[in-house]
Amino acid sequence: MASPYLSDAASFLITTIFDLYILVVMLRLLFQLVRADFYNPVSQFVIKLTTPPLRFLRRFIPGFGGVDVASLVLMLGLKVVERWLVLGIQGVAAGPVAVVVLAVADLLSLLINIYIVSILAQVILSWVAPATYNPLSALLHDLNDPVTRPARRLLPPVAGWDLSPILVLVALQLASMLLVAPIRDFGRGFL
Repeated sequence: MASPYLSDAASFLITTIFDLYILVVMLRLLFQLVRADFYNPVSQFVIKLTTPPLRFLRRFIPGFGGVDVASLVLMLGLKVVERWLVLGIQGVAAGPVAVVVLAVADLLSLLINIYIVSILAQVILSWVAPATYNPLSALLHDLNDPVTRPARRLLPPVAGWDLSPILVLVALQLASMLLVAPIRDFGRGFL
């Protein structure tokens, strides 16, 4: 039997490597969906990292309705392999339904966390350097505007303060509690 320290370290390394690449693939999909600046240096970095596997997958998986389905398949496939490897290292026998459902929950959680972090980063950048341009702040604006714009309509600025990010952050936390947690519990029921 393997040492729990060794299995924890292996699980950590697998999760870290897979999650970092899945994060980059998800950012590419989100940048495409919000039509972020293609020539932004951050966008170019994301595109260079994700082009090889996506170019291969797009031969077999076409886009649908403006959504890059190959990116979705790549993320889900990577997450399923990651989950399967980590559960195997932990000695948990998991069926395919459990692994896929847990992978979907993990991807939804990642999506929510991307928006939480990007909104907080945009808020902090607006305090530190409110009137300056940099590639990251422009990309954050492109990414966050589709979710903060509806919140801005519901909660217009009060005395010059834009409180819509607070409303969006609350909604994201609720989505995590009311959507992701039940899906994750459902997947654990198959373990």
